[in-house]
Amino acid sequence: MRSMRLLSPQGPLAPLCRWASSGLPPGCRAVPEQPGEAPRLLRAPGREPLPHRGPLVGRRPFGSSQACCKLPGGDPREIDAGSCAEAVRKEEEEEEEEDEGVEFGTLSDRFSSRKYYHKTTSRFQNLKLQEEGEEEPESRPRRGPKNTPYWYFLQCKALIKSDKLAEALELFDVQMLKEERVQPEESNYTVLIGGCGRAGYVKKAFRLYNDMKKRGLTPTEATYTALFNACAESPWKDSGLQSALKLRQQLKSRNEELNLITYHALLKVCALCSDLRMCFDVLKEIVHKGHVLTAETFSFLLMSCIKDSENGFRYALQVWKEMTKLGIKANSHTYNLMLRAARDCGIGDPALASELLLQPPHENSAQLRLGPGKLKVKSERKRRSERAAALQLDVEAMEKQIFQERSVQPEELIQEQNKDVNQAEREPAALSSPSVAHSRTGALLRGGQDKMKQKPKQEPAQLSQKQHFCNLPNLLDSRMPNRAVVSLSTAATPADRLALMGGVEGFMSKMKEDKAEPDIKTFTLLAELVEPQSPSESSLLALLDEHKVKVDVTFFNTLIRKKSKQGDLEGAKSMLPALVQRGLSPNLQTFCNLAIACNQEKDGLQLLSDLKRSGVTPNKFIYSTLIAAAVRHLDYSYLTEILRDMRNNQVPPNEVIIRQLEFAAQYPPKFDRYKSKNPYLEKIDGFRGYYYRWLKVMAAEETPHPWAKYRTAKGAEGDSQEEAVPQQKSQ
Repeated sequence: MRSMRLLSPQGPLAPLCRWASSGLPPGCRAVPEQPGEAPRLLRAPGREPLPHRGPLVGRRPFGSSQACCKLPGGDPREIDAGSCAEAVRKEEEEEEEEDEGVEFGTLSDRFSSRKYYHKTTSRFQNLKLQEEGEEEPESRPRRGPKNTPYWYFLQCKALIKSDKLAEALELFDVQMLKEERVQPEESNYTVLIGGCGRAGYVKKAFRLYNDMKKRGLTPTEATYTALFNACAESPWKDSGLQSALKLRQQLKSRNEELNLITYHALLKVCALCSDLRMCFDVLKEIVHKGHVLTAETFSFLLMSCIKDSENGFRYALQVWKEMTKLGIKANSHTYNLMLRAARDCGIGDPALASELLLQPPHENSAQLRLGPGKLKVKSERKRRSERAAALQLDVEAMEKQIFQERSVQPEELIQEQNKDVNQAEREPAALSSPSVAHSRTGALLRGGQDKMKQKPKQEPAQLSQKQHFCNLPNLLDSRMPNRAVVSLSTAATPADRLALMGGVEGFMSKMKEDKAEPDIKTFTLLAELVEPQSPSESSLLALLDEHKVKVDVTFFNTLIRKKSKQGDLEGAKSMLPALVQRGLSPNLQTFCNLAIACNQEKDGLQLLSDLKRSGVTPNKFIYSTLIAAAVRHLDYSYLTEILRDMRNNQVPPNEVIIRQLEFAAQYPPKFDRYKSKNPYLEKIDGFRGYYYRWLKVMAAEETPHPWAKYRTAKGAEGDSQEEAVPQQKSQ
C-alpha cells in the first residue's frame, strides 16, 4: 500500500497540513518507511541529527512518498503546491483515457486469453426480442390472501353475463394465473369457454381447452357443449365446421358418451354451418344412442331447412309432420322458425310439394319402429327409455322421403290442375266461397264444392274475416282432411305461404291448441308475412293487446319498412304517432326504414334536416339507404348532396357505400356521350369530379375484426390477431 501524499497546504486540507507539520520538529520531514520498519525522520541540511528520545508521546507519525508541499521552515527547493496538483490531474486524465476504450463485456480480453462460448436458448432469444420492442414488465405475484378458484368462477360468470367477456378473460389470465398464481379448476375453464362460445370466439375457446388438458383437468360434457356452440357461432362457418368435425372425431376415438344437450350443440353446428343431410347423420347417431327426441331437436332441423331458400318451406313442413306424428308438441320457438321458413324460403316444385304434403298419412309417412326401450339394461339408457315414447323415428326413411325425386310427371299434374280450375270456374257458388277467393293469390286450390252448392245466393260480403281465415287449410294441422285440398301452386309470396298455415287466425289458433304462448318475435314475423294494407295487418295491434304482449320499437320498424318498400312515405310516417302513443321513441333503425321511401331529393334532404334538428347524427346505414334510392333513379344531383352532408357530419363511408358509389360513377358499358344524349346521365361528369375529390378528404371506415372487442388489453392475445387475419382471408 502506497503512503499518502500531501497535495496542497491551501484549501480544505490546509488545516490538516498545518496540523501535520506542527507535529514534526523544525527542520525535519517525513520519508517513506520500509516494509516492516517503523517510520523515521530525516534532518534538514545544516542541522544536526536529533538524539533518540523514545517514542513521541501524543504525536502522530505521518508518512508520504514524496514532498508535495512546502512545510513551514522547509527548503525552497521543494516542489510547490500548484505543480503537484497539476501532476495529479494529468495522471487522472490518463486513467480516464484508458477506461474510454473499455466496453462492458470486453474487459476480460485484456486480462485473460481464455474465451467461453455458450449455446443460445429460447430464453435468451425472448430476452433479445423484449429489448428490441417495448413491452410491459411482467406482473409480480400479488401479496396478501389469495382468492379461491370458486370465487374466480363466480366473478367470471357475472362478467360474462354482463357482456364483459374481455374483462373476464383478463381477470383469469392476469390476476388469477400470473399475479395470484391460483391453480384453476375445470369450472373456471368451462365458464370462459361458454362465454367464448356465445361470442363465436373459436380460437380462444380451443386455446383454453388445450390449456385445460395440459394442466391435467378432465373436460366435462358442458365443456364439449360450449366448444360446439363456439363453432356454430363462428363468423367463418367453414372454419367452425372443420373445428367441430375434428372435435367430434376426437371424442369418437376416445369413446366419449355425449348427452342430448351436447348433441343439440352439434346439431346446431350442422344446421348453421352445413346442410340438412349432415343434420340427419347426427340425428341417426342420437336415435342410435337411445336419446329421447324433443321439440328442441326438431328446432335445429328446422334451422337447417331455412338455409335452403328454394325448398326450405317444404322441408320445414315435412319435418313438422314427422314431429307431430311422434306426439311432440311445438313450443313458441318452433312456431317462430316456421314463420321464418315461410318468410325466407320457397316451396320448391309445386308438383313434388303436392305429392309429398297432400297425400294421406299412411302413404307418405316415414316408417316408425320400436326403439331400444325394450332392452333390459340397468343403465341410464333404461331410465331414458322408460320416459320415452315406445315409437322412435326411422331417420333413414324420413331422409329418403324428404329428398326423394318427383314421381309424377309435371305435364299430367298441370293438366289435372287446369281441369280442377275449370271445374271450379263453372260452379256459380264456388266464386262466393272464401276458399276460391283465396285461390286468386296462387297459393292453393280447394275442392269439396258440393257443400257450397247448397248456398248459391250467399254474398261474399256476408262472410266475416274470421270465418275466411278459419276456412283456409292449415298444413300444420295433421288432422286436416286431405281430400279438401286438390293441389298446391307456386306460393311465391310470403303471404301465400302464410295462408298455407291457416293465415294469422289459423296460425294463432294452432299455437293456442299446443299451449304455446306467442311473444313479440312471433308478432314481428307475422307483420312481415301478412299482406300489405290487409285487415290482418291492422288487427295485429289488437292481437298484441289480447295476448298481453308488450310491443317494442322493432315491431313498428317492421311495419314502417313494409310501407316504405311500397313507396308509401306518408303511410310510413303515419306509424310514428302510434309508436309514440305506446311510450316508445324512434331509433336510428326507424329513420333508416323511412329513408327507403325517400326516392326524391327533397324527401331525402328533408329527412336529413329533421335528424339534424332533432340532434341526431345520421349513421352509415341511413346514408347507404339514401344512396341506394338515388342510384336507382340515377339522380346524380341527389347523390352529390348526400355526399356533401356526409362530409359535413364527418361520417366515414364503409365498404358497402364505396361499392355503391363506384357503381354510380361508372359509365354504362355501351354508352357513347358524343353519339347520343341521355337525360339521365347529363350530370354524371359533375358527380364523378366531386366524388373523386370527396374520396381524397374522407377517411374510410375500417371493418373491425369480429374478435377485436374480446381481446385482453395487456397483450394476452397478441398472437391471436396474426392468426385470425389469414383465416379471414382464406374464407
